[in-house]
Order: sequence, then structure tokens, then C-alpha cells
Amino acid sequence: MSRKMSAFLHQRPLFPLSPESHDLSPRSRQDHHKTSAFLSRGPASVLLLLSLLIIVGVVFPHARSHDSLIFFTSRSSDSKWRSYTLADAAAYVAKNNSLIVCAVSEAYLSFLNNWLISIARQKHHDQVLVIAEDYATLFKVNERWPGHAVLVPPALEAAAAHKFGSQGFFNFTARRPRHLLQILELGYNVMYNDVDMVWLADPFPYLEGEHDVYFMDDMAYVKPLNHSHDLPPPGKKGRTYICSCLIYLRPTVGAKLLMKKWIEELQDQPWSRAKKANDQPAFNWALNKTAGQVDVYLLPQKAFPTGGLYFRNKTWARETEGMHVIIHNNYIIGFEKKTKRFRDYGLWLVDKYAAESPLGRLE
Repeated sequence: MSRKMSAFLHQRPLFPLSPESHDLSPRSRQDHHKTSAFLSRGPASVLLLLSLLIIVGVVFPHARSHDSLIFFTSRSSDSKWRSYTLADAAAYVAKNNSLIVCAVSEAYLSFLNNWLISIARQKHHDQVLVIAEDYATLFKVNERWPGHAVLVPPALEAAAAHKFGSQGFFNFTARRPRHLLQILELGYNVMYNDVDMVWLADPFPYLEGEHDVYFMDDMAYVKPLNHSHDLPPPGKKGRTYICSCLIYLRPTVGAKLLMKKWIEELQDQPWSRAKKANDQPAFNWALNKTAGQVDVYLLPQKAFPTGGLYFRNKTWARETEGMHVIIHNNYIIGFEKKTKRFRDYGLWLVDKYAAESPLGRLE
């Protein structure tokens, strides 16, 4: 109850209630007797009257304006999503005990929409859970697609994670293994994607066997079409060059061990101005240091090529046409450059096909 309403209900009456106090007309006396009869029915009648006054006083001021009603409904909805947990979201979204997960800040919403269109075409969008890294993303996604976004506190500054190599970008990507480990601890299979990817086919048939973790190589050199699915040998820096942007994990002891080791490596290799780290080297060190303890599977290059191969080696792309499953728009930095390259290759879907996304067209 508002303070004004409370004062209104408890103030002294402006006019005496006794009929002897004023010379009332016959009509006034009749109305007064009706009121007295109503009040004489007992406390229940009085409480009913007070309740009606309260309802009118609280609801009516907001009901007068459609915009006000939307505002208060929105505030109520925002509050609900703030308390929405990863466990709640995973239980709501998972299909066949599996999730498809991405982590997104507000600046990447157009890429999220592009990615979602490609997944919707493969009929897997209902399994997608968007881990929002800021409240703007959380509220916008859940406004259009309720329940499919969750924020794991603390929220990051929306503008902090834009620039590759920045501390904000490191903080953004360094949260990834913690999110994935939490999902594994909840008992779900999880596929992680960066949103600068496009699905051309369903990737799940390529997850052969019952391995702990599946991933793609980020090296751009051409492998044989029937290459090994084992972890590649370390490169010049003493570690492999596996991409941390596409990972599939089963909720096994090995997968959890890998995520915990990844977290440790990130703690041991923090961002600095001299060494502008990101999460991928730490992921590779974790893979190398847990070799033999984790059952890994390297996905076929022809189906899951790195951007350095797909976009830069036109001969290879032509020879393997029809085999590609997920295209990663990496080996290039910047929103504008990534968007242009997707457009040049007919992979920027949001221009013409935004209606196919569960989010619709984002302005």
C-alpha cells in the first residue's frame, strides 16, 4: 500500500457520521441509512470496502496508461530473469539431456542471431542456451525467447569484451570453462560454439563413439581427408593448436578433469599488457597436460574447417564442397570485417532471413 493511500484510509472523516449533526434531505437520509446498514453487517463488510479502495488506489493509476502497464510488466519480468539460475535454464532448455551453449555480450547480438538462424535450419535451436554476459543481453533474449538466456553472476561490463586481445576479452573468454564445468556437474552433454560460426549441416552425426571431449583443429594446413582423430602433436610453442571455440563434452570424469585443468591454466597465465593472453592457449596446455587421462576426439577437418583454411584456401574449399558442417569466421579480427566476409560468402543470413531466428529481427 502506498503512503498516500495509507494516509487516506486512516485520516479522520471530514464530515460527522451522525444524522443529527446536519439537516439531511430525505434522499440523503435514505442513502445514509443504506450506508449504516451496510456497515452494521460487521467487520467483514468494512474489510471488503477497504480492500476495494486499496485495489482501486494501487492498480488504477498504472492501468490508465498502456505504457505504464508495459513498464511495470517489464520490470517484473527483468526481476524474474535476474534470479533465473543456470540449473533452471539447463533443465528448461535441454533436449535428450543435451544443450547447445554460447556466451554472448550485447555487441555480438547480430552474430548470435546469424548463428541461431543456421541452427534453426538444422532443427536444433530448441536446445540452445545463451549465456548472457551482461544484463542487456539477458533481458533482450528472454523478452523475445523466454527462458533461453541466463546470466551467471557477476555480469561483465557490456563494452569490455569487444576487442580481441584486451583484458575485457580475456575476462569474457576465461569464464567459459567455469560455465561448461557447471553444466557438466549438472549432468548434461554440452556443445559449445562461438557465435561467429554458421551451421551448414547437423554436426551431431559426426560425434562418433562415446569420447569425453570433441574439438576441431585451428591449424590452417591441409590434412588428409581420412586424418587421425587423435590429439595432434604439439607445435613450435610446445603445445597443440586446438580451437576452443567449438567443443562437445559429455558429463564424464575426463571431461570435468579437462575443464578444471583449463581453469587452472587460465589462473597461471593471466592477462597482462606484455602478454595479451586469451583462453585458447590455456585450453591447449590443459589438453596436453591431461593427455592419456581424457578420451579425446579430433573432428574431421573437411567438416569443421578453421576460417584460415575455408576462407583463404579456395582450392581446398572447392574440392571439399558439400562436406562442410560448421564454418568458423576466425583468422580475422573486427565486427565489420567478419560481417563483410560472411556477406561475401553468402553466410550473413540476418539480412534476408531474420524471421527464421527465434529472436526475429533485432534492431
